[in-house]
Amino acid sequence: MHYFLSAGEPSGDLHASVLIDELKRKDAEATFTFLGGDLMARAAGHPPVIHYSRMAFMGFSEVLRNLKTIGENFKIAKASLKGSVADALILVDYPSFNMKLAKYAKELGIPVFYYISPKVWAWKEWRVKGLRRYVDHILSILPFEVEYFKDKNVRVTYVGNPSKEEMELKLAHAGTKADFIARHSLDPDRQLLALVPGSRRGEIRNNLPIMDAAARRNPSLQPVIAAAPGIPPEFYAQYSSFPRIEGDTFRLMHFSEVALVTSGTATLECAIAGTPQVVCYRANGSKLSYNIMKHLIKAPFVSLPNLIADREVIPEMLVHLCTVDSVDAKLKAILEGMPGREKQLEGYRIMMSRLGEGKAASGAAAIITEELNSR
Repeated sequence: MHYFLSAGEPSGDLHASVLIDELKRKDAEATFTFLGGDLMARAAGHPPVIHYSRMAFMGFSEVLRNLKTIGENFKIAKASLKGSVADALILVDYPSFNMKLAKYAKELGIPVFYYISPKVWAWKEWRVKGLRRYVDHILSILPFEVEYFKDKNVRVTYVGNPSKEEMELKLAHAGTKADFIARHSLDPDRQLLALVPGSRRGEIRNNLPIMDAAARRNPSLQPVIAAAPGIPPEFYAQYSSFPRIEGDTFRLMHFSEVALVTSGTATLECAIAGTPQVVCYRANGSKLSYNIMKHLIKAPFVSLPNLIADREVIPEMLVHLCTVDSVDAKLKAILEGMPGREKQLEGYRIMMSRLGEGKAASGAAAIITEELNSR
């Protein structure tokens, strides 16, 4: 079989590369055409048609500035999909681009699978109509999506969560806390406080000052910033003088007593690491922005641990509620010996049980190959 995959950002490149490996295990004659990155290239054995570095535009203004490039990318993707004579199109997240590609694939009569689907249950619910029309099967990595999509008459199967697999593998090879502290020249006599302010400059600019100020109210803890790749040290230095660690975020979270984490996948990773946390999402901090966000977002929570457990496991300090006082109060409530800590850890156990033991990429590859063979 020939598989065409489309992933437009680093996380999609990672998950798609594992899926390629699994497809090769289940289909000895598998060949690939893809839009993605270096990890997918390593798995497939050749470069992408378009590298995600030419695709990963975020935010309205950035998209507007790059409309010409986006249009050129889509023209190239369409021509490549048609010329590849693919047996299946496999989409990985990146919905604005991939939903258009799904529509074109259906015009060509190519089956479409969506692995890591758009978060339409949170916002842009109008995309459900396109998913129902153009996607043959959603291969979900979030268990609560199954009921949602089934209610919308969209075919869906939960295949497991790749973050859970990746984090459990990292846990098995995490080493000792003493080794971690020695490697990064940290103080062995103070408990660690992980500050995870996000991977984009805007997130760091908005959230790190709040995290820094709250951390300074807890002098018994040793704050350490999880630095994102590609962000220079001098950018962080504008907002905090605490030490930074790059490329070791998971171990930092795992060996910390508590964490302050900007909303996103990192909240799930921190929960899997077993570290109590407070979610911080400042944005511009205005009450108007908060009210607009609450109106637009349909889900009851924004953090994945809460959504998966279907209850408030971790406190979410959002927009104008994300103040130094509120973050500090929530942080103190989950320190060692506080009742909030055990309550949060119990919520993590519920979350983990709902994630299950399924191997996401392996399950997705099995479904794709079985359905293609049955055709």
